[in-house]
Amino acid sequence: SLQKAHTEDEVQENETPRSPRFELSVGSLSYSSKIVDELSKLNEDPRVRGVYLHLAPALLTGRVISTLAPEKDVDGVFCPGIEHLCGPTGVSSEGQTVVLVGADGAVKVALRCLMERRGVVTLNGHKSSESLQEQVCVCVWLSPCVGDTAVGVWLVVGVMGQPNMCVLVSLQNVVLGSCRWLREQQYQDWSLRLLKLQPLNPVPSDIQISRAQTPKSVQQLAQEIGLLPGELEPYGRNKAKVRLSLLERLQAQPDGNLVLVAGITPTPLGEGKSTVTIGLVQALSAHLKLNSFACLRQPSQGPTFGVKGGAAGGGYAQVIPMEEFNLHLTGDIHAITAANNLVAAAIDARMLHEATQSDKALFNRLVPSVNGVRKFSPIQISRLRRLGLSTTEPASLTAEEVRAFVRLDLDPSKLTWQRVVDTNDRFLRKITVGQASTEKGHSRETGFDIAVASEIMAILALADGLGDMRVRLARMVVGTSRSGQPITAEDLGVSGALAVLMKDAIKPTLMQTLEGTPVFVHAGPFANIAHGNSSVLADKLALKLVGRDGFVVTEAGFGADIGMEKFFSIKCRASGLRPSAVVLVATVRALKMHGGGPNVSAGSPLPREYIDENLSLVTGGCHSNLRKQIEIAHLFGVPVVVALNVFKTDTAAEIALVCRLALECGARAAVPCHHWALGGRGSVELARAVKEASAAPSHFQFLYETEMPIVEKIRTIAQKVYGADDIALSPQAEAEIQTYEQQGYRSLPICMAKTHLSLSHMPDKKGAPTGFTLPIRTVRASIGAGFIYPLVGTMSTMPGLPTRPCFYDIDLDPVTEEITGLF
Repeated sequence: SLQKAHTEDEVQENETPRSPRFELSVGSLSYSSKIVDELSKLNEDPRVRGVYLHLAPALLTGRVISTLAPEKDVDGVFCPGIEHLCGPTGVSSEGQTVVLVGADGAVKVALRCLMERRGVVTLNGHKSSESLQEQVCVCVWLSPCVGDTAVGVWLVVGVMGQPNMCVLVSLQNVVLGSCRWLREQQYQDWSLRLLKLQPLNPVPSDIQISRAQTPKSVQQLAQEIGLLPGELEPYGRNKAKVRLSLLERLQAQPDGNLVLVAGITPTPLGEGKSTVTIGLVQALSAHLKLNSFACLRQPSQGPTFGVKGGAAGGGYAQVIPMEEFNLHLTGDIHAITAANNLVAAAIDARMLHEATQSDKALFNRLVPSVNGVRKFSPIQISRLRRLGLSTTEPASLTAEEVRAFVRLDLDPSKLTWQRVVDTNDRFLRKITVGQASTEKGHSRETGFDIAVASEIMAILALADGLGDMRVRLARMVVGTSRSGQPITAEDLGVSGALAVLMKDAIKPTLMQTLEGTPVFVHAGPFANIAHGNSSVLADKLALKLVGRDGFVVTEAGFGADIGMEKFFSIKCRASGLRPSAVVLVATVRALKMHGGGPNVSAGSPLPREYIDENLSLVTGGCHSNLRKQIEIAHLFGVPVVVALNVFKTDTAAEIALVCRLALECGARAAVPCHHWALGGRGSVELARAVKEASAAPSHFQFLYETEMPIVEKIRTIAQKVYGADDIALSPQAEAEIQTYEQQGYRSLPICMAKTHLSLSHMPDKKGAPTGFTLPIRTVRASIGAGFIYPLVGTMSTMPGLPTRPCFYDIDLDPVTEEITGLF
């Protein structure tokens, strides 16, 4: 049985905390397999620093000893000194006979096993160590001849009055093991083995490029960047979860430089922010020899099978294997879907039961008598405390207190929680639930959001640990009671179950680029309907791993007016992170659109204006949208580097014009990038510009104070970021804002849900529109995530499928299992 003899929980006041100590005590075991199983568990337990085999001699078999991890060996049976004794200067000749005198326990078994592996016959000596007290040597090798046989005798003894040598070896090994453990806990310099690229011309498809490169095993990559084996949870060969204990281990390690990749207002085709992010880190690590990490969001199934396709980057700047990246990954979005819909089910079930049962019946079912004992669960005690009740005895509640406890009394017209699914499905935007006869007429209108718009996704992206996530899940507001009180997931009794569903999703997923540099993939909120950034935890873990002079490149969704603004206003506030530079991605294609070019549609051929050289359209786009997006970054005091993502249709004159005008518009640097065709080598100039910008003084500041009224914060974003004259609140939005302020949520930051296709609320208004009023249709509150959530204009939180979705091209070879059509 494994007995925990001491834990941090038992530390008394003013007592120094110690590491857990375990003892393995064995009664009568018929087989050593039980011991081996327990030793395997101890080997894998990061809390166990060492194991002493205090077992009966009959149980100290070679199998048992060989199971023990060398780094946790207290006995010293794997001590290099013992291996040396049996090496070239010790017993090495097959056929020799050795008598072991004085050795005992695991040391004796280890010596016997090592020698017998070399063909040496071992005998047990009958002399006691006491009869050898006059020996001054602690380790003596004798080789007398007995008849025709050469006999070796190992004497493992101690000097008179001193401990036995076995004890000395154990003590020495404890010290050596502790020193080794302390060295392992320190920051480790990277030993990154890069993967070579051999770019082809013309550039093959993304999936062909991905399959042509053989990624390193994720265990090897983890070792190269200083992760310990116990900090990794592999999901197959190519990806792994990273445990959050890494943050505690490296808490004293200085952070590296944080770089944010944003963009100008994109076309419906996207302008390649993910590709730029990957190309930049490949250039930093593979070509400038600087530690760098990319932090990306997990792709949603919605765009993967809808319009946009995958999000692994592209060309020779992508995450591999791209199929695994784009399809399910480690299941985080599925976990979010399950957790979100559990809350929805709990809401409807609770409303039904409250409507059909008396107070007494509800109480008896919510607090049942088990084996004659009735007691509250811990989560129910939390609800009692919020009601101001200090009792923990169910029988002590008055009838009024029972009623307050059992009735959440949710107002169906003020429910804010919806179900989610990770598929674009416009017909789920508004549905009616409760139409079966078993629901007894308790039907109501509700709807679905896409999974990445769930508040639980936002919590995953903003939490700084499992405890923080549990607290945030508990305080999620799902609706309002008829008396005007906010009802939370904790009131529903479901928050603990949500944390259980999300316990693995909170760990970032480690993958790699085409050139073998590390990538964290975590969380996946859309920037137009959520805050649009990868997780705080991925950024923080990466900042520790890259070291003081390293770089973490993290991506914000869509244009700088959406993803970047939310990164600064929400993510930076929640995490304390401060970026050293912003990379603003632009394309000649998007600039031409903002300069007056015709509309661009996914799936349709590009008009001639986007294929032929047109300096006039490029100039118009630079002086409007590019200038405005640079100004938005300057509102937060962060230097801007413009990265022109070069397409094969771009001319030299257009490229040179964009770089010149970007500098005139206030960018610190502007460089063309060719990572799509060349990999990291095509972004070296960008990497150098980012390094220089990160070294410059930063004057980061927030756009607004959180103590401002909610309406004024919305107005500030609309006017200073979008360029609106003012905002117009619907009566519903006004009432919702009033409710949130009465409930004490005034100080939360704002997360605007707005189209990504324009700085305004009108998708067809390109460039930098002015003279418009921003309409606010409704306002939601994501209290667990920690922001107020206005919906602008006709913005929907559930996208729809186009006439010809991407899934028309996606298929699977049933023999080879190869995927086709996924880029």
